[in-house]
Amino acid sequence: MTEPTQLSSGNRLPLIRPDVPFDDVEADIRAVLASGQLTSGRFVAEFEQMVADYVGTQHAVAVTSATTALHLALVCGGVQPGDDVLVSDFTFPATANVVVQQGARPILVDSRPDGFELDCDDLLSRITPATSAIIAVDPFGQPADHTTLEAIADSAGLLLIADAACSLGASRDGRRAGAHGDVGCFSFHPRKTITCGEGGMLTTDDEELAERARRLRSHGAERTDAGIVFNEAGFNYRLSELQAVLGISQMRRIDEILDDRRATAAKLEQRIRPLEGVTVPESPADATWSYQSFVVVLDENIDRAGVVAHLGSCNVESTIGTYACHQHDAYKPFLQGADLPNSARFGNQALTLPLVPSMTTAEIERVVSGLGEALDLSRSTAEAA
Repeated sequence: MTEPTQLSSGNRLPLIRPDVPFDDVEADIRAVLASGQLTSGRFVAEFEQMVADYVGTQHAVAVTSATTALHLALVCGGVQPGDDVLVSDFTFPATANVVVQQGARPILVDSRPDGFELDCDDLLSRITPATSAIIAVDPFGQPADHTTLEAIADSAGLLLIADAACSLGASRDGRRAGAHGDVGCFSFHPRKTITCGEGGMLTTDDEELAERARRLRSHGAERTDAGIVFNEAGFNYRLSELQAVLGISQMRRIDEILDDRRATAAKLEQRIRPLEGVTVPESPADATWSYQSFVVVLDENIDRAGVVAHLGSCNVESTIGTYACHQHDAYKPFLQGADLPNSARFGNQALTLPLVPSMTTAEIERVVSGLGEALDLSRSTAEAA
């Protein structure tokens, strides 16, 4: 059995580090503060245009989070209280929460057996006359099969929202994430590839939907010749100018950031694939992943909590992949009775490992060695029991 690697507490390797050099943002931060306009100004507009141009959509609407982007997508897309919305089960609960907040019912859809994305066949089996929309998650920067989903949505007359929270820079079928379906929704949370601290973006080619989203994000306010009028009750979902400055600095370097993450992911994959007890998911031939997170799947006989604890003792941060919503009490009232075995397995056994900017060979070795030790320990414990 391999002896565990112990390191000092000051040498902890985190899941991710923000990649925002202060020199890149200092001048713009000073310009914002000097202007006195801290929200809804020229930097937000510039950030929106950069994202729209990069994704390949006509419109981008900056908001406070991917959660509020998803909520606006439901509101502006016409989802009504009492409707059913098909939602990826294997996702951070925000995806289902916005459906509940809209007064609709989240109908949870299983993952594919060989990947984290939702299973289109399972989704088809859950469509009913009450279904009005689909929210398809791009887990960890791995785009769902949006081409198939678009055909399903068109045939059934459903709104299709791409929860692209993790997938800025990813692509599938020759289109970048956020350009699929009726609406795309991005996150700029600290663990995302591009971060504003917090923040989000809605992308769409639907001009009417985009204009309504812009009104609703600012209390429903609309400027007219007679002044500001409020014809619809809205929300306060505005992104600040300072947050936009952070986003702009990274959008200027997004190709460099993505190239770095993909190169590191390739090295991790090469080193981890031979280990016994763990599977590294493979990208479909028609997809390019953004690697917002590096996530593997542990075998059923491996104790994930034990692996996380051992990696922690090696000063390597790790955590679960994400949640299988149906395993949590908040969503049990919406279950249709059918099993969700694949998302359950991923909810129990998916593991996120560090992937930091400019990750060194020594840091990669720490992750791989610590994981190998943890897998050996877990198998030994299981055999002894």
